[in-house]
Amino acid sequence: MTQTTKLFTPFTMGALTLPNRFAMAPMTRSRANNEGNVPTDSTVKYYEQRASAGLIITEGSQVSQQAVGYIFTPGIYSEEQVAGWKKVTDAVHAAGGRIFIQLWHVGRISHPFFHQGELPVAPSAVQPTGVKAFTLNGQEEIPTPRALETHEVKAVVEDFRKAAENAKKAGFDGAEIHGANGYLIDQFIQDGSNQRTDEYGGSVENRARFALEVVKAVSDVLGADRTGIRLSPTGVMGGINDTDRLGTFSYVVEQLNQFNLAYLHVIEALPGHPMAAQPGQEKVAPTLRKIFNGPFILNGGYTQETAEAALENNEADLIAFGVPFISNPDLVERFQQGAALNAPDQATFYGGDDKGYIDYPSLAEVEQATQDIVEK
Repeated sequence: MTQTTKLFTPFTMGALTLPNRFAMAPMTRSRANNEGNVPTDSTVKYYEQRASAGLIITEGSQVSQQAVGYIFTPGIYSEEQVAGWKKVTDAVHAAGGRIFIQLWHVGRISHPFFHQGELPVAPSAVQPTGVKAFTLNGQEEIPTPRALETHEVKAVVEDFRKAAENAKKAGFDGAEIHGANGYLIDQFIQDGSNQRTDEYGGSVENRARFALEVVKAVSDVLGADRTGIRLSPTGVMGGINDTDRLGTFSYVVEQLNQFNLAYLHVIEALPGHPMAAQPGQEKVAPTLRKIFNGPFILNGGYTQETAEAALENNEADLIAFGVPFISNPDLVERFQQGAALNAPDQATFYGGDDKGYIDYPSLAEVEQATQDIVEK
């Protein structure tokens, strides 16, 4: 059975023309298990296998050493990392794909293990809740972070600018700024984690300033038509919270309109998903969809059926799929043919070797294996 519904139609997004409405969501896999946190040959294979997605968005990649918060996650701040990512982009492009890198600073979701004993940094000295740090020593308690000085905030903006320059050298088609999931940009935006009294704190205008300065820095390097941003207006990771999420994120998105970005990527999951709106909490994504004047990506537990419904109802222009892409490198083809999906192995999501990373079979590989058995 071949599907020819909206999910499989082309879409122009910024500087790119996508062959379909599938985005591969950014997903931490913790496979950069080397001293320099450099993408490996297995990373090259992993993304190459998934090149039929309309757009691949890579796992979060740190913009500096200060931005690190998890073991074995790749960065985009050293020459070795740039060279490693260049192999990835070359392979994806050779396979006909398009790939953005996600630029990431974890802020307070970190541990002194990663910072030579120094505290992680954040907008304010507010300890996150409900999360642990993953270091080589196992899971560890996250301490209360140190508040960034005003001049340091401006230096972090420059780290994002430099990371964008490195992404360009590495051959990426563009970059997604990670403004979601309780990490540094999200920490600045929301008033529960931002208690500053300088130009980056207090009013929503001030709390949004850092995010907008990062967007300007990255888009100045790559072009706004090759720059996207991800937000999670109802996420609660690390105890992130705001007294007026709808108002806060509406303001942020209104301000984003001045840039004419390639897209806005919102994770607000369907009910029952960990990233869904909390009980009694109003959904924010529909309002942001109305405010934003560019392409809109939704993410959060979508199936083929719910993705098609969201596109048909004009809730989004693209749908980002996460876990289905982990276990199905050819997810686009499987949906198009109505084929069964490989089941994901959650035990191999983070860290480890090639098992659960690049060994999920494609339909073609399954058919070949079946043919080999028949011929025997």
